[in-house]
Amino acid sequence: MATRKTRRRRPSRRSRRRSPHRGDGILIRLLVPLSLLVVVGIVAFFILRPAATPSATPTTSACPQVADVVVGNISVPAGPIAGYCQPQLVNAATIMRASDAYTPDDRAKQIGVMVAIGESGLQNLTYGDSAGPDSRGIFQQRSNWGTLAQRMDPYTAAYNFYHRMFGVVGWNTLPPTVVAHTVQGNANPDYYTPYFPRAVVIVDDLLGDQLPPSFQLPVTPPPVALRP
Repeated sequence: MATRKTRRRRPSRRSRRRSPHRGDGILIRLLVPLSLLVVVGIVAFFILRPAATPSATPTTSACPQVADVVVGNISVPAGPIAGYCQPQLVNAATIMRASDAYTPDDRAKQIGVMVAIGESGLQNLTYGDSAGPDSRGIFQQRSNWGTLAQRMDPYTAAYNFYHRMFGVVGWNTLPPTVVAHTVQGNANPDYYTPYFPRAVVIVDDLLGDQLPPSFQLPVTPPPVALRP
């Protein structure tokens, strides 16, 4: 009697297990191109990205390309300088010129430009604000500073500002914001502090654009009388 051979049953497809090495191979083949793409992307980012802009000084994206304007002994460029274009820089140079009528001290120029930045952004404003509806000009001077014409003339407004500033004892040794607050009477005595670094940059840059003495215009007081 013949013995019956036992046939081994083949495992069903559901019970078959794939070799773990086969799955790893597929995963590696997928990861290699992905890794290469990541590396290429990182390299391209650092090569093609624009140069970083210093964050300490705000900059204007572009200023109109115009010819220099002469203010006193300064040839004012198109800009930007510390983020300001020529119209604002002309007002800064005008403040510096008014300061020279009293003293050539650079710190005096920096304080005046600082105040004008904080009050008007170096613009000759024709309006005030809720705290001073009658404020006008680059220093936002109120009616007790003079006539509207005086306050709206940048040179006269600056000259009047310095007339009071130089009466502050220790103006050249006190913190700039303290000097400015004493003159302007701002509600916050530290209000002007953030604007001083920009004022220093503007004054230093414009002083570097001074004309030779033979081209300089004389510095004179304004043709109007100061009001007490």
